[in-house]
Amino acid sequence: MRSILPVVTVVLIIVALWYAAAVRLNAPWVYDQAERAGAPAPGFGQLLGETMDQERPVLPTPHQVVTELVKSTFGMAVSSKRSLVYHGWVTISATLLGFAMGTGLGILLAVGIIHNRAMDLSVMPWAIASQTIPILAIAPMIIVVLNSIGVQGLIPKAIISAFLSFFPVLVGMVKGLRSPDQMQLDLLATYGASKRETFWKLRLPSSMPYLFTSLKVGIAASLVGAIVGELPTGAVAGLGARLLSGSYYGQTVQIWAALFAAALVAAVLVMAVGVIEGRVLRRMGMVR
Repeated sequence: MRSILPVVTVVLIIVALWYAAAVRLNAPWVYDQAERAGAPAPGFGQLLGETMDQERPVLPTPHQVVTELVKSTFGMAVSSKRSLVYHGWVTISATLLGFAMGTGLGILLAVGIIHNRAMDLSVMPWAIASQTIPILAIAPMIIVVLNSIGVQGLIPKAIISAFLSFFPVLVGMVKGLRSPDQMQLDLLATYGASKRETFWKLRLPSSMPYLFTSLKVGIAASLVGAIVGELPTGAVAGLGARLLSGSYYGQTVQIWAALFAAALVAAVLVMAVGVIEGRVLRRMGMVR
């Protein structure tokens, strides 16, 4: 109970501040409507009521977002183009494919870096430099180039996801593979272990905690990449498409519902990686 109380307190404070901000930002529309109708300025009670459920508010209230989220998730057929489950699955598909590609690339580069001095000096600086490029700038370029060679659909979004997710995996794996101290390496050398045996019996097991920590970051970054990849394409499916359609038609409640859906998807994906981490590390005897 004591561990839950601080979390509940913070949530309640955030919700209260959200409602206060909604009243403040939505109030000008209420005053403008009263002025147009020649009516007196609304009192606090009337103002409070009329700012809570506007059709197109500047800032939707929490209950509006929750209502739209529930309606779009459970109140529609999964195959409906207005269902967040449908759009969420499209984005998740690109996220998982991009995450797999980025993870594989990051691990392969990390293995090369720790075994090859030239790769360490050449690949790592380029990998760091690649993350300084704004993804919003490079995403349209990737999509245009791939479209020109006939690659469309899921693959361009997955490549953008991989671009964001490979770097944390690369950094985490390099750190993990280098985590064994010199005494452990010397002991295996004394036993006559080859580089391959040292890698499989010492370096790789030692890197697992680092790998799973970076995977949690990578899968969240992959989701961001999938959503960003949907924005410049004018996509008709995916959480990015819901954000686009909401902005086109001024449906701020829809935009916020899609944002919260994306946050929930990210939380579920990170939790799934955490569950796999616990089972793998427990199987390896690293945790009880």
